[in-house]
Amino acid sequence: MPIQSAGPLGDFLRRCRTRLDPASFGFTGRRRTPGLRREEVAQRANISPTWYTWLEQGRGGAPSPEVLERICSALMLTDSEREHLFMLGLGRPPEVRYKPVDGVNPRLQRLLDSLSYSPAIVKTATWDVVAWNRAAAIVLTDYGKLPAGQRNILRFLFCNPDVRAKQHDWDSVARFMVGAFRADVARAGLVSAVGELVGELCSLSPEFDALWRENEVHTHAEGESVKRLHHPTLGLIALEQSVFSVDGRPDLHMIVYNPTDAGQAGRIRSLIEQS
Repeated sequence: MPIQSAGPLGDFLRRCRTRLDPASFGFTGRRRTPGLRREEVAQRANISPTWYTWLEQGRGGAPSPEVLERICSALMLTDSEREHLFMLGLGRPPEVRYKPVDGVNPRLQRLLDSLSYSPAIVKTATWDVVAWNRAAAIVLTDYGKLPAGQRNILRFLFCNPDVRAKQHDWDSVARFMVGAFRADVARAGLVSAVGELVGELCSLSPEFDALWRENEVHTHAEGESVKRLHHPTLGLIALEQSVFSVDGRPDLHMIVYNPTDAGQAGRIRSLIEQS
């Protein structure tokens, strides 16, 4: 007799449960069906067997995020499966799991390098630059000459006089960046983790301290589409700014600065080729 569907959530839980090897988790004994039993999943997730059974049967109501996280761990779900489970159970994705980043994979670095005359960087949710191309090193900042712990965009903006002098409208840029930084760290669940960085910036920069206290929040889409910089060699340049999420890593963003016209592109190209 076919198994009656209990809805997308129940069907997904059942499929994930039945693919697991009981012996891998220390569960033994003869079995008539593959995978873990419902009570074994409940035991691993530290929830009531009755409650878990109801979830698979579509009878339990909306589970809490905490319960779903424990079920994700119990069923050994991947990040994409975790997101799918939250969408089925709560109608929204889970909070981002932040992973410390030392660099990016070779495929993404090759993409950056293919943008020969458009400066491009990858930043984390805490606004540390973890990858860049040659154009970014020449036009923006040579990140490779800096220690890994000192490649933070906010540190550049508020504590580096040379970077500050490059900004065409420093006040507007600073206000937007602080608000976007606040949104990024909150989305990644890192508000407490950036306490040391925020404290350092507040002590070093009265401007950052004042903006941080205003509690403004911005998204990347609210920022200016064109970034204007006073470059020491090129003079005033205009770059279209585009921000992209990195596939599989929602805590990473790639920012590409594209010349706004052929004249800008030619000047930047000449500088890069001469460097």
